[in-house]
Amino acid sequence: MLESKRRATIFLLLAFVLAAIAGYLVYDKVRTLNAELGGMTKIYVAAGSIPSRTLITEGQIKTMEIPNRYVLDSYITDKKKLINMVTVVPLEEDDLITGNMLKPATELREANHRLVAMYRSDKVQFDQVVTTNDRVDIIISKEENGEKKTELFMKDVPVAWAQGKGKDFVGVALEVPLDDAPKLINIQNYADHIRVLKANVGKEETQIESQPTETEQQQTQGQEIQAGTEPNGTEQQWNENPAQQENP
Repeated sequence: MLESKRRATIFLLLAFVLAAIAGYLVYDKVRTLNAELGGMTKIYVAAGSIPSRTLITEGQIKTMEIPNRYVLDSYITDKKKLINMVTVVPLEEDDLITGNMLKPATELREANHRLVAMYRSDKVQFDQVVTTNDRVDIIISKEENGEKKTELFMKDVPVAWAQGKGKDFVGVALEVPLDDAPKLINIQNYADHIRVLKANVGKEETQIESQPTETEQQQTQGQEIQAGTEPNGTEQQWNENPAQQENP
């Protein structure tokens, strides 16, 4: 009986020692592989379906860790690189996001609109410094059939972005419908002179313009009197029979 217990104890000790040796060998092998792979790096992948040409939002992406050995330069490891970007291909969940899939998002309001750049030059003059989201009117001067004329070419054109501020202002990108883009490029190439006027009107100016002046009020009152209406808006009682106008 004692001999059987002794043998069982020896077998248990041997099994424990062999298990410890096997665990150490496995741990050493994993550590060696990790050392060869160079650690882990977080990369950004799609958290769900992302349609092409849509602005990427934070809820559409997530991180995934892969060994440094397999990290390529095209992989996105910095979230800042995804700001104001769109994908040129549709993505599904867990798809890797790479740099060649990304393109800067434009500020176009409509799908069939295009951006046309217009920079200061001897031909193009900006009367004021224009900023992003402003609107402008475009006046052109040209000669047709020996006659020189100046006319309004485009009105209330949105400014998608402006380059430079103050003295460093150099030009803008104008958002126009696709059909108008060739026309705008044509006048940049062949018009004699182009003036770009800032079209925004301040609130104070609008209020001033909407209030009638004192002269206008006097003229309005005079017109009301001539029309048979008192200044307060009530009509005078004009008697067609002159005899009834005399006192009894």
